[in-house]
Amino acid sequence: MSAKILLVNPPIYDFAAYDFWLKPYGLLSVAGYLRGKADFALFDYLDRSHPFVAKQKELASDRWGRGRFYCEQIPSPKVLSHIPRYFRRFGLPRSMFKDFLTEEGPLDFVFVQTMMTYWYQGVQEVIEDIREVWPQAKIILGGNYVTLCGSHAQRLGADFLVTGTNLEPMWQYLENKPDLSQPALWESCEQLNVGVLKLTDGCPFNCTYCCVPKIYGKFKVRPLERSLAELELLAKREIENIAFYDDALLFEAEKALVPFLGEVLKRNIKVNFHLPNGLHARFVTKTQAELMVRAGFKTFYLGFESTSPMWQKHTGSKVSSDELTRAVEHLTAAGAEPASITAYQLLGHPDTDIQELEDSMRFVNSLGIRGMLADFSPIPGTPDGEAARQWLGSHFAKECKMGPVDMDEPLLHNKTAFPIIFLGFDEVNRLKDLQRKLNRSLAK
Repeated sequence: MSAKILLVNPPIYDFAAYDFWLKPYGLLSVAGYLRGKADFALFDYLDRSHPFVAKQKELASDRWGRGRFYCEQIPSPKVLSHIPRYFRRFGLPRSMFKDFLTEEGPLDFVFVQTMMTYWYQGVQEVIEDIREVWPQAKIILGGNYVTLCGSHAQRLGADFLVTGTNLEPMWQYLENKPDLSQPALWESCEQLNVGVLKLTDGCPFNCTYCCVPKIYGKFKVRPLERSLAELELLAKREIENIAFYDDALLFEAEKALVPFLGEVLKRNIKVNFHLPNGLHARFVTKTQAELMVRAGFKTFYLGFESTSPMWQKHTGSKVSSDELTRAVEHLTAAGAEPASITAYQLLGHPDTDIQELEDSMRFVNSLGIRGMLADFSPIPGTPDGEAARQWLGSHFAKECKMGPVDMDEPLLHNKTAFPIIFLGFDEVNRLKDLQRKLNRSLAK
């Protein structure tokens, strides 16, 4: 008799959250390896195509499938109570999950995906409800939070933790053999408005603020046929918008992206592709820009944290100002709309004094493209995250009248909170207002 496995994408507890093509891709990928070997059900708290959400007009998607999550305001955790922002729970109501659990009947296993370390409260909620309704079910956690904060994750009461990308211990725990050629289990999504793909894993760079190498290891290309099978599966569902979750999509493009897009054109697959994770501007060539635009790429996000050569060198030398300029020229020459091109810049990085953030913002604006401030999160295990941790420890000891603070608390990694703590509420608002002003100027 096949095991019954429930897949859960938890709610988010945070100051802000937005559906930026956010799908439980890791969860569905793991389930896909067991296609035909188990009975699956999915509960996605963040499914905005769910009937409960779809009937609320204010949560409607934009033309590319993005939009706001259903949310409820809740009290801030004590360690974040001094942050002057409203704290919320994003996702379907908790009661809906309990009803779902009752209707689904006995469960053998529950796979729970984890993402941001500071979102663990949603995972904790899911575990509590499963224990209440089906206490005999074995709960398995995997993902970023488990990998980066394993000791903390053990406190939540799951039965098995999967760290990193080595799934072999989990297969042994399940007593089930995977078929690694199988695509993600997209058919478990009853309603589906956007899809996700990855052609590669890992990243060849070692940026001091990024945890990708720690989680995914060395850069490697995924099997092309499996990626194409996933695309075909999404195309059959008539999905119009697909986001790439790759962290280095253009690295060794001749082994991954180029043959993949060649097949997209050959098979005449018509979809809108998007790049939310940030493209390496250094690798945007004239030929690749033309290929991407021709294959259906509609939005382009480029990683560009600073015009400062000193800051670029200090954080990993990922991209220079000249490389960003050339990338924008290649993309616009290929037919990409300047309004569809965005450059990310970090807000609240510990080395803000050498980052020259305002100059960087104005430089991006001078290229005729949008800028976006990405709030810095002090990710544990990264050089910049550890530097921020030391600063936070000193800050709380000197300035916050909160008593002892546990510096291993993942809530302190919150990307909304750290820039405000580091720069101050007024300065963060000033910089964000400046970014909005610069972006508005492009529309004139």
